[in-house]
Amino acid sequence: MNGYFLTDKGKVRDHNEDAGGFFFNAQQQALAVIADGMGGHKAGDVASQMVIESLKEKWNEMTTIVSPDQAENWLSECITETNHLVYGHAKEHEDCAGMGTTIVAVICTVDFITIAHIGDSRCYLYNAQGFKQVTEDHSLVNELVRSGQITKDDAEYHPRKNVLLKALGTEQNVQVDIQTIGWEPHNKLLLCSDGLSNKISEIELDTYIDESLNIEETAHKFIELANERGGEDNISIVLVEHNDSQEEGEL
Repeated sequence: MNGYFLTDKGKVRDHNEDAGGFFFNAQQQALAVIADGMGGHKAGDVASQMVIESLKEKWNEMTTIVSPDQAENWLSECITETNHLVYGHAKEHEDCAGMGTTIVAVICTVDFITIAHIGDSRCYLYNAQGFKQVTEDHSLVNELVRSGQITKDDAEYHPRKNVLLKALGTEQNVQVDIQTIGWEPHNKLLLCSDGLSNKISEIELDTYIDESLNIEETAHKFIELANERGGEDNISIVLVEHNDSQEEGEL
C-alpha cells in the first residue's frame, strides 16, 4: 500500500502544533497517524510530537498484525500508555501544564483497517460505496448535533466549534474509540486535522479524492485550498491508498 503524510503551519499560526506520519512494520503493514496538539506556548507541539514518536517506536517493534482483535488491542494499549506519558510530562513541566492532543491512528493491513481516535481529528474512507467519515468527533458541537439541539449546518458556524470533550494527555485516563472495517484494493483513506476539515467540505474532499491525481498531488492540493481559504490553523493530512498487492510485504 502507498501512503503520504504532509503538514503545513498555515498562513496565520507562527508554529505548527500538528504532527503525523506514515510508518511500516517488518511485514510492510502500515500505521498512519495524525495528532493536533493544544495548550500553552509551544506545549501543543510537544504533546503531538510525543504521541507520534511513541507510536512510531512501538510500531517499529511490532513484527506483524494477524487479526482485528490484535490490532484493536495494540492500539488501545499503546494509546493508553502514550496518554500516561503525555499527562505525566505535563504534570512534571510547568511550561507544558494542561497540554494535550487529538489523535487519529489507523493500522492498515491487506484485508482490514483498524481506526482509533480521540478528539476531532478525522478519518475518512473512500470505497465502492462512496466517501464517508468513519470517526465521530469528540466535540461539543458534534454532541449538540447528535442530541438534536443544532443542525449539522449550524455546527459549521457555531462559536464553540473548537471545544473538545476529550483529548489525549489532559487527564490520567481517557477512553479511546476503536473500530475495525474491511477494505479492498483501490480504496483510500484520508486522515486529517481540523485545519483541513474546517476548510474543505466533505463533498469537495470526495471530489478531489476521486480525481486521477496521485496521493501526493492530492495532499498538496488540499493544503493549497485550506490556505487559500484563510489557513488560520495548522493543516495535516495522511492519505493512504490500497494497491493490488495480495500479500503483506509487497508495495
